[in-house]
Amino acid sequence: MNEVEQRKHMDLRRRSIYLLPNLFTTAALFAGFYAIVQAMNGKFEYAAVSIFIAMVLDGLDGRVARLTHTQSEFGAEYDSLSDMVSFGVAPSILMYEWAFRDLGKWGWFAAFIFCAGAALRLARFNTNIDVVDKRYFQGLPSPAAAALVAGFVWVMLDNHFTGFDLRWYAALLTVFAGLSMVSNLKYYSFKSLNMRKSVPFIVIFLFVLFFIFVAQDPPLNLFLLFFGYCLSGYVMWLLGLRKPKPPTLPDSPTLP
Repeated sequence: MNEVEQRKHMDLRRRSIYLLPNLFTTAALFAGFYAIVQAMNGKFEYAAVSIFIAMVLDGLDGRVARLTHTQSEFGAEYDSLSDMVSFGVAPSILMYEWAFRDLGKWGWFAAFIFCAGAALRLARFNTNIDVVDKRYFQGLPSPAAAALVAGFVWVMLDNHFTGFDLRWYAALLTVFAGLSMVSNLKYYSFKSLNMRKSVPFIVIFLFVLFFIFVAQDPPLNLFLLFFGYCLSGYVMWLLGLRKPKPPTLPDSPTLP
């Protein structure tokens, strides 16, 4: 195969539509749509859990595409549109239906900030994907922001709080998550972890402990996990401010 044929083959592959990874993307889209429907029907716990399911499926589609060598431009665009529904629209409607209805304009304003933040975050990610450091995300990832909001609703429902009781706290958290998505803060991406590389036995044991920890109280522990991840960007920013700047050499005097 000569160079011209290779380029045509690669171009065709980028524009192709592959079934397996797009099945996971479609499932994530369905989970996000299901969350919207359940939120509108007042079944807020089902809606929150559906957003977490969408997050898991969203994490699988890209990995499946890379493992099976079925990456394509169609898949990337489809994934972004699915993310907008599952991690932008669904959490915004969930929060509005659960806590913001009695806030009037402030309620839909807070919900829209989150929705717009997710859209801007996804657009920036798509345009900067080839120029940013792969180890870090620029701004809070939209799935993590959606998990933070959905986790808050889930844990409060589990402790028998109503959205009306916590409407202002919910609004602050939603706006905080929305602004964190469009910030320039760095968040560790975990993309440097090689799943096909051999690891020490202790790593597998730590994974088991992690799942046991989450299983003890899924609503609370998942919320704390993603709240801690959201704060990690601010911690890294503060630590960066404390680093001493390299000394600047004085300008050499110019000779007459």
